[in-house]
Amino acid sequence: MHVLIIGGTRNMGHLLALSLLQAGHRVTVFNRGVSKDELPGEVERLRGDRTVKAQLKAALHGRQFDAVVDMVLYTGEEAETTVSLLKNLVGHYLFVSTGQVYLVRENLTRPFSEADYDGPLIPSPRPNTYGYEEWHYGIQKRAAEDTLARAWASHKFPYTSLRLPMVNGEREPFNRLYGYMLRIKDGGGILTPDTPQYPLRHVYANDVVKAMMTILESGQGKGKVYNISQDETVTLPEFLGLVADLMKKPAPKIAAVERSRLEAEGLLPDCSPFSDRWMSELTNDLSKAELGMTYTPLRDYLERIVRYYQANPPQKPASYRRRNAERHLINRSDE
Repeated sequence: MHVLIIGGTRNMGHLLALSLLQAGHRVTVFNRGVSKDELPGEVERLRGDRTVKAQLKAALHGRQFDAVVDMVLYTGEEAETTVSLLKNLVGHYLFVSTGQVYLVRENLTRPFSEADYDGPLIPSPRPNTYGYEEWHYGIQKRAAEDTLARAWASHKFPYTSLRLPMVNGEREPFNRLYGYMLRIKDGGGILTPDTPQYPLRHVYANDVVKAMMTILESGQGKGKVYNISQDETVTLPEFLGLVADLMKKPAPKIAAVERSRLEAEGLLPDCSPFSDRWMSELTNDLSKAELGMTYTPLRDYLERIVRYYQANPPQKPASYRRRNAERHLINRSDE
């Protein structure tokens, strides 16, 4: 099988490419080449910006692929371009979508299932705000999904969408979990907003890749959508307590402060990225029933990530630079 991966090769794209190669498949990647990848030389590289139709068209001209995995499709317009260029030239097109498509729906109850997609949408927040950017992201991902669904209905364009929550992994490019680990290690506590305190239901990057491999190698799921999510739902204190235990550290003190204050002082989302309002919580029943998916237990995959960071500590992320301001506010919360 010859598979084209469009987009990132730092995280899940990297893991998928290696899994495909190990299984004996041929791999081509298309991206801008801005960040040097760590893939072996046998991977074919195509260069260009997928948001520029002419560049994508030039790269794909005269090419056919058994499957395409699109890591960086973000808008309805990009989806229309992709469908037009790949029509009758791809056996299976796998789109990496997001649980955020549910967060722009009105009156939904967590956790969200695939059946919750259709229905009225929330109005646009005020432009040039964080809320607007996140809303716009969810709306555009829906536009991409809707374009693919119409293409399936009209001429059986062979797409499958995977809706993902927060993805945790050893190669997660923003080092969010590592930021929490630094705060647990220094013992100064963790600052979180008081509301909302949504439970966490993330997914392990390797499990996402396992779902992709299952779909690509079996040909299942054409014209369908699947949530890909871990089994466990935990509170943020439970999650951080588990991380601390794996680090052999005491559970961190958690200080809840008014969200508006944290936003005004510029401490969110850095002080607690898993406290974001735009954090989805997904069911996984359909992926289990139809794809036979099993998910790595939360403690098991967190142990792998913690051990990886302990053995390969990255540079301290920018989110840690205002740690003194965080600790000052945590201490004042006791007064």
